[in-house]
Amino acid sequence: MLGTFGGALDARQIDSSNGRLTADVTGEVEKEEGVLVIRRIHVAMRLVAPDQVRETVERVHTMYAMRCPLFRTLHQAIQLTSAYTLVPPEAGS
Repeated sequence: MLGTFGGALDARQIDSSNGRLTADVTGEVEKEEGVLVIRRIHVAMRLVAPDQVRETVERVHTMYAMRCPLFRTLHQAIQLTSAYTLVPPEAGS
């Protein structure tokens, strides 16, 4: 999901390379008949970029998931969510 989001940003001239885009991924597991099953995955992304790109980043975030092979493969079996935080370049160093 991170790669698809980053690629969509790059296509719009928002640089996500060299550590500008990172993510923390959290999974929630439940037991079903004694077997551990992944139920939910949340991807919390962090993008170092100027505030001027916020509107474009928001638009990309609302549409990128259905263009992501991983999301399209798993979204009916596991709850997949994502969010992003925009960090000003001077704070992201």
